[in-house]
Amino acid sequence: MIPLPDTIKNKLNYGLYIVSTPIGNLSDITIRAINILENSDYILCEDTRTSKKLLERYKIKSKLISNHKFNEIKNLNKIIEILKSEKIVSLVSDAGTPTISDPGRIIINECIKNKINVYPIPGPSAVSTAVSISGFSEKYFFYGFFPNKKKDLNDDLKSLSGIKGSIVFFISPNKINDSIEYLRTFFSGRKILIGREMTKFFEEYIRADINDLKPFLKIPKGELTLVISENINNQITLNDADKKKIKKMIKNLSIKDIVNLITKSKKISKKEVYNYCLSIKKWN
Repeated sequence: MIPLPDTIKNKLNYGLYIVSTPIGNLSDITIRAINILENSDYILCEDTRTSKKLLERYKIKSKLISNHKFNEIKNLNKIIEILKSEKIVSLVSDAGTPTISDPGRIIINECIKNKINVYPIPGPSAVSTAVSISGFSEKYFFYGFFPNKKKDLNDDLKSLSGIKGSIVFFISPNKINDSIEYLRTFFSGRKILIGREMTKFFEEYIRADINDLKPFLKIPKGELTLVISENINNQITLNDADKKKIKKMIKNLSIKDIVNLITKSKKISKKEVYNYCLSIKKWN
């Protein structure tokens, strides 16, 4: 660890520091992040037990405050008062860059409201890590975690399927197998990268065509990062009119007949039409 010179320590501005921490490998932390955390009066932690492993590794002894989605509103006034007393406060998440599908937005907005400076300390992020090795379009849209309600997920994926570029999702391991059918329906013909335990000893990356994606035989460990490619083949996909037509057809025709009728007049993947028909039967 390279310590900050005393002259720099004394000049460190008070305020809220949004500090990125490793997503797995503890060696991935930046020198600047270590110095900021070491010189913080308080560190806001999503989970103090998780953060302690990192802080103990680098012998950082700043005071910790538990700050997660269940108590961040309750803590708000207390933290703002600490910051108003010209203290240096850092915010960290369990892994990666804070506020990216993690708590922090509320305290940042309150700091802005109270004219308290907020400083970014950039570093590791599961989003940029996965995109950087995907080989997909450099233009990407980050969505975050799938919603719990099927209708919300269905509506969101329908909108996202029209985006020109890559799409990044976070997904919990217990939801991945149920989500594969949705991915096939809305992103047929595209490629996917699934990152698991990224930067850790047992890190794994799965690359596949979405249409050929198979369910996990064993529920994977840890959250997954998914990157969906842009529409590589510029293949025509089902539009709203097509889907409306299929919903009417499915009452009287077999899936095989529907697939043949739809793909006869338009250059649409048979698998996409087939998977959409299956999804209608399942959701209805």
